[in-house]
Amino acid sequence: MGRNILVVEDDHNISDLIHMYLVKEGFDVRIAGDGGKAIEEFQKAVPDLILLDIMLPVMDGWAVCAKVRETSRVPIIMLTAKSEVFDRIQGLEMGADDYIVKPFEMKELIARINAVLRRTEIPNDTSKRLVYDKLVIDLDSYELIVDGKKIDTPPKELELLYHLATTPDRVYTRNQLLDEVWGFDYFGDSRTVDVHIKRLREKIENVSPQWALKTVWGVGYKFALNVGGEKAEG
Repeated sequence: MGRNILVVEDDHNISDLIHMYLVKEGFDVRIAGDGGKAIEEFQKAVPDLILLDIMLPVMDGWAVCAKVRETSRVPIIMLTAKSEVFDRIQGLEMGADDYIVKPFEMKELIARINAVLRRTEIPNDTSKRLVYDKLVIDLDSYELIVDGKKIDTPPKELELLYHLATTPDRVYTRNQLLDEVWGFDYFGDSRTVDVHIKRLREKIENVSPQWALKTVWGVGYKFALNVGGEKAEG
């Protein structure tokens, strides 16, 4: 059997077109025409990925995304006609893995789906847990523990912190982080990274003198070690 995709879209013309192309690509496809049906289908059987429209009857895409994220890290790609940066950032902060604006080419959608599925595959024998002074970043359980306390953290924030902390003292540009954390060919805005860094700092800043999230002016960001109590810039 192929990967199971749950398509949540109230426009039958669009959902039929997506269904046709995904089946051609070897995916098993279920369709939900409103947010309530989406939750029902999700609870029947967790899909490998959800394509989720934002403007939906019964429950909108934001509410569906939030409900799914209560129990699952299943990859979510938001589908919407809105292109404003605020909407894109809101979706990502709520735990979406990618965001594609209508109208879109089906080839692009297929590429995004395959990229997100590759990115979210974590081998069972590979531990993704980093430990620093008073800081635990655990992608196996998607937990952030700061000074002994579990801190609620959206998936993308945690993935961004993990990515930076995996190679401490390496400087990443905003575009590199968009490509490597949000994924291949992500058409995001660099302010997405800035917003996520700001929110991470609110959770972890000044917890330990041994590390800090630092801004490298004119370049990007890094997870710096042995900062000697110096406060992170930016």
